Amino acid sequence: MLNDKDTIVAPATSPGVAALAVIRLSGTNAINIASTVFKGKNLVDAESHTIHFGSIRENDKVIDEVLVSVFKNPHSYTGENSVEISCHGSPVVVKEIIKLLIKQGARLAEPGEFTRRAFLNNKLDLAQAEAVGDLIHSETELSRQVAVNQMRGGYSKNLAHMREELIHFASLIELELDFGEEDVEFAHREDLIRLTQAILDFIDPLLASFDQGNVIKNGVPTVIAGKPNAGKSTLLNALLNEERAIVSDIPGTTRDFIEDEIVIDGISFRFIDTAGLRETTDKVEHIGIQRTKERMEKASLILYLFDLSNETPDSIAGQVNDLQNLDARVIKVGNKADIAQQETLQYARENKFVLIAASAKQNLEQLKKELLRTVLNKEVKSGSLIVTNLRHYEALRQTHEALARVKEGIEAGITGDLVAQDIRQALHYLGELTGAITTDDLLGNIFSKFCIGK
Repeated sequence: MLNDKDTIVAPATSPGVAALAVIRLSGTNAINIASTVFKGKNLVDAESHTIHFGSIRENDKVIDEVLVSVFKNPHSYTGENSVEISCHGSPVVVKEIIKLLIKQGARLAEPGEFTRRAFLNNKLDLAQAEAVGDLIHSETELSRQVAVNQMRGGYSKNLAHMREELIHFASLIELELDFGEEDVEFAHREDLIRLTQAILDFIDPLLASFDQGNVIKNGVPTVIAGKPNAGKSTLLNALLNEERAIVSDIPGTTRDFIEDEIVIDGISFRFIDTAGLRETTDKVEHIGIQRTKERMEKASLILYLFDLSNETPDSIAGQVNDLQNLDARVIKVGNKADIAQQETLQYARENKFVLIAASAKQNLEQLKKELLRTVLNKEVKSGSLIVTNLRHYEALRQTHEALARVKEGIEAGITGDLVAQDIRQALHYLGELTGAITTDDLLGNIFSKFCIGK
């Protein structure tokens, strides 16, 4: 069990050699502990949000010259007294300073413990705290924007306000139950239906945004498949602008997966070049083909290439028919369109293929647009409210179901005790989302995924 009264310490910057490193302290005694090893201004008397130059010393031994930032409660990230020590970025220096602070009474922080304290001290709600972790791990500009928006309140503040209104109605209905024999109505049902509908209207687009949010946060694994010599490796190299995969006229060159990642308009696509699909007696190639089929069955998006210079409309139609049995979204790509027969080219156009010439890098921009169109329901605008977290999605979905029962129950004229039960369920799930209702297991699971210094 963590003791939230302890003063905690951890490096706030990545390990390794660097020009500078930052060590973070937080807790009631953070400033006192720092002042015992800092030679310079008396930190206890320092104003909040001030920076001071001096040295960290163990007795007469100077460990490093540093800048110390002081933040006094409640005006800090954690809501506690906090100190940040900016020192030189030698791992030895960082280690020695932390050892010294631990000797003076601090303990090493657990993963995410600073942000956990920010949540416990009401500096952030739980959804905002999770967004901090998302921001740290964001790898694209779009995922950064979504994380920042949620960290600043996003949809959770609106839901917290609506939850307060719902609590008001729940208390009135509970009061009615205390006066059950007198047939009184404190909670006006028309007002409750309006509030319920307003929350449902707010939740609906959030639920609809989850598929898009998942793509923004986690990217899209994209399998490149097709027959041998369809141009899969050539396409991968063209998209990456480097010779990542071996290209050869010999069928069956690619026998195992080759993966690499590119970002297209803020969405990360992890392309997986696979073995060409054909019948073969080569045992190694056969294993690669079986793995390709397994990847295709599990994929969320497939770029399926057709060699238009070496295919007839009938042979293409047979492959397209096989693709319809897959659960994944499939983009049909007609490669070598620059040397295709007119009949085959016309068939591809009529069936909405994306026509490219990978070796000449022709029409790749159109293919990128089709990739984005396929994975995004709509354009993501700055400030859009988007759900990227599965825990949030589940809480919103269960809230929606409970509120739908509330609305249906009122309209059907059911008794107040049943309406109150559904309202309590909706309040519970909304509270789980924002952190008004938590368990130690839930918090441990969330914050264990953070880095040590955050």
